[in-house]
Amino acid sequence: MRRVVITGQGAVSALGMDASATMEGLREGRLGISSLDIPDVERLSIRIGGQIHDYTPEEHFTRQELVLFDRATQFAMLAAREAMAQSGLAVSSENASRIGVVLGTAAGGLHTLDDSYRAVYEAGRNRVHPFVVPRLMNNAAASHISMTYGIEGPGFTVATACASSNHAMGQAFHMIRSGMCDAILTGGSESMLVFGGIKAWEGLRVMSQDACRPFSKTRNGMVQGEGAAIFVFEEYESARARGADILAEVLGFAMTSDAGDIVMPNRDGAARAMRGALKDAGIDADSVGYINAHGTGTTANDKTEVAAIREVFGPHADSLLVSSTKSMHGHLIGGTGAVELLACIMALRDGIIAPTIGYEEPDPECNLDVVPNVAREASVDVALSNAFAFGGMNAVLALRAI
Repeated sequence: MRRVVITGQGAVSALGMDASATMEGLREGRLGISSLDIPDVERLSIRIGGQIHDYTPEEHFTRQELVLFDRATQFAMLAAREAMAQSGLAVSSENASRIGVVLGTAAGGLHTLDDSYRAVYEAGRNRVHPFVVPRLMNNAAASHISMTYGIEGPGFTVATACASSNHAMGQAFHMIRSGMCDAILTGGSESMLVFGGIKAWEGLRVMSQDACRPFSKTRNGMVQGEGAAIFVFEEYESARARGADILAEVLGFAMTSDAGDIVMPNRDGAARAMRGALKDAGIDADSVGYINAHGTGTTANDKTEVAAIREVFGPHADSLLVSSTKSMHGHLIGGTGAVELLACIMALRDGIIAPTIGYEEPDPECNLDVVPNVAREASVDVALSNAFAFGGMNAVLALRAI
């Protein structure tokens, strides 16, 4: 089977408007979570999030584009622009059918949906914009990216809640490795920070009103974020032949289902996904140096994930570096695994481990080295990226320095 590498990355997050700025925020342990600036925020009990402030769509897109682009699509397009520019991948009539777009999102165009509900139910209008459906459909971003670059190969969107972008990137990896495609733009995008979206999450009672503190004994819930990250996954030989700058190699991927509870995490399902990724990569557990944890900051997720890591890695778990960058940029739901992949690339390429900020007090049930509060230099050859979603959908990627 063919090797798969990453030759381009782009991102938009509460830490910065491109991948470099986002990674700089990760290195600095910067807090991107702030007070929300949205309509009717005073009616919410949750008023913080990893919101992207000072963003003016008109500076990036034409009026005609903005008619069709929900905020989630805008973020995906910006990240794709950056990834394609860095990769230098040229799409032509000769290779267009061998290149694909596979993205993850949980909610799609939720801003469009929220605005339309307001128009119909609050303002009493009998019409909505004629492009509501094309704006809110989950595949909108993938479709617009394929049209922008003339990509004619496989294109689709994966929606598995918080594991969406990891599932998308895993599918892209397998499609290239098997020979179906030579390159795929992949990652995820999400923008759920609207009144209706936050109000829905409030009902689950898993949200924090003050901060995201993964693995800390004082943690009290997750904090939502928004943004996107897109990567160019490419077959190794073709990337090397055209002189591309290779950021990392994707080694393996696995996905499992808990077949248990719709919201409660399961140690066995998470452990099977990590073991599966190691097996698919053909590597031993002891070769892993860093895990970007799902680490949502909820009591149930964090202790369950730590238990799964200890089950898979045994005594080596004490040597692992494990961090959750959700403490900085928030939980991007369907886009979260994509933004968090930047932390894995940073660990492999730069030898910098992103910290878990907000860490206040050790929890005996989360007894791993979670790189508290300050980034750390370390030599890492292999990293895992974990995503464990509501519905018991688990997806884990394994990457290697190259």
